[in-house]
Amino acid sequence: MTTSKRGSSSHPLPRRRPTLFTGVALLVLLSACAGRPQGVLVPTGSAPGATKVDMLVATTRAPSKDPGILFGGERATKMTAAEIVVSIPPDRNRKVGQVQWPKKLPPNPEREFSTVSVSPLLERREVETWLDESLPKSRRLLIFVHGFNNRYEDAVYRFAQIVHDSRAEVAPMIFTWPSRGSIFDYNYDKESTNYSRDALEELLRRAAKDPRVSDVTVMAHSMGSWLTVEALRQMAIRDGRVAPKITNVILASPDLDVDVFRTQFEAMGPRKPKFTLFVSRDDRALLISRRIAGNVERLGQINPNEEPYKSELEKAGITVLDLTALQTGDSLNHGKFAESPEVVRLLGNRLIAGQTVTDSEIGLGQRVGAVALGTAQTVGSAASVAVSTPIAIFDPETRDTLDDQLQQLGRTAGGTVATTVGQ
Repeated sequence: MTTSKRGSSSHPLPRRRPTLFTGVALLVLLSACAGRPQGVLVPTGSAPGATKVDMLVATTRAPSKDPGILFGGERATKMTAAEIVVSIPPDRNRKVGQVQWPKKLPPNPEREFSTVSVSPLLERREVETWLDESLPKSRRLLIFVHGFNNRYEDAVYRFAQIVHDSRAEVAPMIFTWPSRGSIFDYNYDKESTNYSRDALEELLRRAAKDPRVSDVTVMAHSMGSWLTVEALRQMAIRDGRVAPKITNVILASPDLDVDVFRTQFEAMGPRKPKFTLFVSRDDRALLISRRIAGNVERLGQINPNEEPYKSELEKAGITVLDLTALQTGDSLNHGKFAESPEVVRLLGNRLIAGQTVTDSEIGLGQRVGAVALGTAQTVGSAASVAVSTPIAIFDPETRDTLDDQLQQLGRTAGGTVATTVGQ
């Protein structure tokens, strides 16, 4: 797909040897994610008006003796599964994109996330029963793969938030691999993704072969993108192609060497799923990963409007949503895809729903144009347009259809929107 640009003087992140101070400072930034409470998976019930998210959780983690943790960060010899139901507070008590972690245990389900039930699925027929009861009319399955520095409960609660806030019509399934949940265990986590790729491949193959499932969307975050793409590459090598029911792959802030991704992508052959990337050039977590990985650019930090990326992405048919201009409460800028209300709704309305940005009369790019147009007419402020649509869409088909809209809007808004969406 794309090649790295090591040594280029025009590179937005020039190559240099990281200093001890830089490394320590960045690790301190990462540690901000580590202060969440533990033991929240003890069932404590829900509250009136709360929403329940029922998900299947498959894992290669070893069990924990603590019933509130369930699974730790060490590696198991086989994959196991459980059905977990998470309660999300009433909409009036929360903000879209946020996980309201309990301040103390037991949680207050009126205002905080809580666990309703945990049911181990020991037999295959139990998994099939969950699928029968969980598949919506679309018969679509969403499988989420988390990233680096995630405890089991971190992954479960974050996925519950994504499913709820996106309003996606799917049966939600998460694959959680052995992460120790420590900023100092990057290499252990990376090796754990390698350890888990056969298990994820098996899970994806089973899901795609199930006659009850119409199609599968796989969404991965950060280091989970490496695991996901590796599993799909292996499947293509073993079977001659990625299973045709796996129609969409969404990589959010992918912690992936751009050179390695190119070879993985090519190894999948000509019949690939539709790939969508969420990138952000101000992603501080990926800055650390880049330093650790020999200063090779990470896929989640590329500038998709810059060569060679622009041409190669268009040639490969990969759609990129550039979230660099988007501001959220994430100090690392690593979780924008889940924390931004606009983006998480687009996930449910378009991408998770199986509608890529090029397969409809009204693509995602056109939706952005329509929102901007409506804002300009209502508010009459070019500045408000820029703030309301800070997502750049890089897709040749939808970019072409935006030209007329942006020219028309530019005449009334000073061209601000054209700059905002990357034209």
